[in-house]
Amino acid sequence: LNYQIQVGSTVPINLPMVNEVFNSARAMRIPYTCPLARIRPLVGRYVPPEVVAVRVPLLHLSNFQINDWPELSAKSYAVMVLILPTESARKWRDHELELVEVVADQVAVALSHAAILEESMRARDQLLDQNVALNLARQEAEKAIHARNDFLSVMNHEMRTPMHAIIALCSLLLETELTPEQRVMIETVLKSSNLLATLINDVLDLSRLEDGSLELDFGMFDLHGIFKEAINLIKPIASIKKLSMTMILAPDLPMYAVGDEKRLMQTILNIVGNAVKFTKEGYVSIIASVAKPESLRDWRRPEFYPVSSQGHFYLRVQVKDSGCGVLPQDIPILFTKFAQPRSGSSQNSGGAGLGLAICKRFVNLMGGHIWLESEGVNKGSTATFLIRLGICNNPNDALIRPQVSSRVRAYHGSADLSGQKPILRENDGGVSANARYQRSL
Repeated sequence: LNYQIQVGSTVPINLPMVNEVFNSARAMRIPYTCPLARIRPLVGRYVPPEVVAVRVPLLHLSNFQINDWPELSAKSYAVMVLILPTESARKWRDHELELVEVVADQVAVALSHAAILEESMRARDQLLDQNVALNLARQEAEKAIHARNDFLSVMNHEMRTPMHAIIALCSLLLETELTPEQRVMIETVLKSSNLLATLINDVLDLSRLEDGSLELDFGMFDLHGIFKEAINLIKPIASIKKLSMTMILAPDLPMYAVGDEKRLMQTILNIVGNAVKFTKEGYVSIIASVAKPESLRDWRRPEFYPVSSQGHFYLRVQVKDSGCGVLPQDIPILFTKFAQPRSGSSQNSGGAGLGLAICKRFVNLMGGHIWLESEGVNKGSTATFLIRLGICNNPNDALIRPQVSSRVRAYHGSADLSGQKPILRENDGGVSANARYQRSL
C-alpha cells in the first residue's frame, strides 16, 4: 500500500479476472500479467512476484455492524492489490491470505469512518455558516424592530399630538366668521387632518395587535345600545347617499353582555362604514343574533373550533349591502393590511386598506371568526363575524357600566370570560372609538 496508481491509469472492469475478484469476498492470487498487477514497474532479480487482490467494500452506513456489513451495507467495491517485494522470493501462504481478508475488512471500516468524519466536518461547516446567517438575520430583525419602535414613537408623540392641535384649531376657526372661500379651505384642512389622524390611530392599533401589546378590557355593557349608537353615527352619511338602512336585533339577543365594548364598537363601525362607503345606491342591513351551535362552524376556516359553555355565547353580526361587490378571488386580499382589490370601485374610494385587517385581528383576539361573501362585481356583499361574549348574570350592575378587571393581551388568543366578576369603575373606552369614527366620516 506504499505505491499509488498513476492518475489516468485505467483497468477495464469487464476483464474475467477483475470480475472474479469483485464477485468473491476472499483474497485471490492473480497472475502478474493481469492489469491489476501492472500498476508498478517490475524491478529486481526475482520475477515474476506473487500478487494478491481482494475487494474492499465501500460502506455507506454510519451505524453498521461489523458482522453483517458485507450483505447489508456494501453497494460498491474497490480493489486492494498487494504485491510482495520483487527482491524477495517469498510466496503468499494460506494464513497470510486470511490475514489479507481481515485487513481488507479493517480498511473498509477505516474508509467508512473517514467518510463519516468528512461528512460530519462538512455538516459542521454548514452549521457554522447557517449560524452566521441566523445571527445576521437576527441582527437585521432587531434593527427592524428598533426602527419600527422609533417610528411608532414618532407617530404617537411627534405626529398625533400636533394633529390633534390642528383639528382643534380648525374646529374653532369654523365657529368664527369666515368668507365662503375661507370656510371651504378650513373644512378641507379639517377633513384631511381627521383622515390622517384616523390613519395614525389605525397604524398604532395594528402595530400593537401584531406585537402583542394591545390588551382587551372586559366589562359589562349595553349590547343593544352599541348597535343603536353605531346606527346613529352612520345614518347621516347613509342619508346623504340616500341609502336605506335597516337593523334587526334578534329577540334572543341579550340586552347586556361581558366583553370589550370599545373593540366591538370599532369593529361594527368599520364593517358597517365599509358597507356604506362602497354602496352608491340601494340598502345596507345589519342583523345581530345569538349564533346557533350548528352555525358556529365555517368550512372556510376548518381550524376554527368554537366551544360552547354556560358562561358565554357567540354573537353573530351580519352586514349586507347592495354595493360594488368583489370578485371571489379578491376576498382574501381584503383582510391584508395596506392592500385593496383591483375589482369593483374600491380602488377609487380612498382609504389605506387597514379597516378589515384590524377587524380581523380584533375578532380573532375576541375568540371569533370573520369572513366575507360576494357573488361578484356590482352584486353586493355580505360581511359576517362571530365573537365570544360573556353572559351578564346580573343586568342591574350593567346600568352603572361596570368593568371587569381582567385584561387579555393580543397574543393570548381567545379570551376566557368564564368566572369573571365585575368591579365598579368608570368606563371611557368607547368614547375614543366613536369620536375617531365621527372624525373620519
